[in-house]
Amino acid sequence: MNYLEFEKPLAEIEGKAEELRALARANPAMDVAKEAEGLDRKAETMLRDLYKALNPWQKCQVARHQDRPHCKDYIEGLFTEFTPLAGDRNFADDHAIMGGLARFNDMAVVVMGQEKGHDTKTRIERNFGMARPEGYRKAIRLMEMADRFRLPVVTLVDTPGAYPGKGAEERGQAEAIARATEKCLQIGVPVISVVVGEGGSGGAVALATANRIAMLEHSVYSVISPEGCASILWKDADKMREAAEALRLTAQDLQKLGVIDRIVKEPLGGAQRGRKDTIEAVGKAIEAMLKELSGKKPEALIKDRREKFLDMGVKGLAA
Repeated sequence: MNYLEFEKPLAEIEGKAEELRALARANPAMDVAKEAEGLDRKAETMLRDLYKALNPWQKCQVARHQDRPHCKDYIEGLFTEFTPLAGDRNFADDHAIMGGLARFNDMAVVVMGQEKGHDTKTRIERNFGMARPEGYRKAIRLMEMADRFRLPVVTLVDTPGAYPGKGAEERGQAEAIARATEKCLQIGVPVISVVVGEGGSGGAVALATANRIAMLEHSVYSVISPEGCASILWKDADKMREAAEALRLTAQDLQKLGVIDRIVKEPLGGAQRGRKDTIEAVGKAIEAMLKELSGKKPEALIKDRREKFLDMGVKGLAA
């Protein structure tokens, strides 16, 4: 288990319990079961107390946890017959965005999302989930195909933001994000989005301009990262805790503001402590959201999506 900064006291207790069990394995004559169980109970109580009152900055840390399930895990766990489609038919294939045709509960869909990778090699290959223009143009191509064949679109959002490198800017990063967002608004099929980790800036909005948006309980979604916000407003990246508070980036705040439609509950201790349960919960949320949109005509879906985004900011600001 990789522990976060605020989980250090918990790490000590769980570490002591494991040490006792290791001693018992090495020396079967030792009876440490009661002591280990006592430490387990203490650790569970502490874990419950920690996650009952997470502040926005702590939620950012949980959302970025390296052991959380990523896009690839959700696709493998929830979809069958996944056929990946590559390239933007213009420049290159961006591995930060993966997508293709699949079946969800035997329904044909187009699924796509940002993939961060799970180790050093795959994180570099996936560019830490930060897409370049060709990634968003690939997403546009997939959405156009979904519209042509009347297939629902499911997107899984998990990115710190679009890649800010020189090459990406030279190839039209802003234009690609704007066109992907526009395409989300234009297609006459259901668009379902789930923020499973970080929903960062326009890089997230390009895939999350959907009819229905869900967020995992400890995920975050904002116009800029807390560190970037602090650097701009206070000229000090160490003010990220204050920035996280001000940005209203938690799932709970965003539901009050009407930005998202539902919150998907995570296991105690976050998605990283219950990957299978989290994937199943996301599957149930996707199923429910698709059911809500089932049978709607293309014109109604487009109108529903446009009105959803035009209405944002009308409620919750005084909360």
